[in-house]
Amino acid sequence: MKIGHYEFVEPWFFALLLLLPALFAWSYWYGKKSKSSLTLSNLNGIKFTTPSWKNYGLPLLNILRALAFVFIIIALARPQNHSASEEVTTDGIDIVLSMDISSSMLAEDFSPNRIEAAKKIGIEFITNRPNDRIGLVIFGGQSFTQCPITSDHSVLKNLFKDIHSGMVEDGTAIGMGLATAVDRIKDSKAKSKVIILMTDGVNNTGLIDPETGYELAKTYGIRIYTIGIGTQGVARYPVQTGYGTVYQNMEVQIDEPLMRKIAVATGGEYFRATGNNSLKEIYKKIDKLEKTKIEITSYKHYAELYTPFALIALLLVLAELLLRYSIFRTFP
Repeated sequence: MKIGHYEFVEPWFFALLLLLPALFAWSYWYGKKSKSSLTLSNLNGIKFTTPSWKNYGLPLLNILRALAFVFIIIALARPQNHSASEEVTTDGIDIVLSMDISSSMLAEDFSPNRIEAAKKIGIEFITNRPNDRIGLVIFGGQSFTQCPITSDHSVLKNLFKDIHSGMVEDGTAIGMGLATAVDRIKDSKAKSKVIILMTDGVNNTGLIDPETGYELAKTYGIRIYTIGIGTQGVARYPVQTGYGTVYQNMEVQIDEPLMRKIAVATGGEYFRATGNNSLKEIYKKIDKLEKTKIEITSYKHYAELYTPFALIALLLVLAELLLRYSIFRTFP
């Protein structure tokens, strides 16, 4: 249990603070019981005096006792603080996710559709790699960098959530998506540079062909993992018409030979995702293949801080006893 700068080893002792009301009640009852009384037939001849300052100062004894009780409880709870140092050594991996956001990514063979499933699972992948720098490239008929390589994963994940089909001209420019990703990572000083390229179609546009893209990657020592996303056979696509959105079953076409060629040429691997679960398993495999090596040495020194609280409690008890048997000695 941590409160402010203190960490308490035995916090359950704080439950004893619930006894404070009972302590006050007992003190009040005992005080009344111990007072002597005298019965008189009348009050004639009795001289009344105004209460002295001692009468008003008497509650101070109970306050001192209560404070002593509180500080004893704090001491029993064992407050501590600690100083820590940590040395982290990592090989360092920089990753760029290059994701197809063409209109075909709205197909509903994934739940709720390909693009939303890819976003959700991609964000989980980012979360599981806190020590890596990661960037995001998106492409359709054109490509651009949605997020440069960064270690600020909160910013990256927010930008990932914002992507949607229609952000760029429609089409599937695999070569452009690959070349933009290479450009973002080629100057990295990391020991391992990786691109994860995901598409659900066939290259049909763009100023750069896919072969040029992966040759550039080979030149800069970049490994590429390719993912073909789409079920086998046909998938349900939303199509916009003058009468609204209608759904059509369309054949899934992925250039798997090209995806394998890109992966093999750069030392990566090709995967085919046919649904949410298989895409999640693919990311898990890539995560294992590209695991950052981390060596952590931690030093922690705990300091017990109960002594000052115990001393304060002792001083409060001594102050109460001193006042009770000196200045307030005529009072119970």
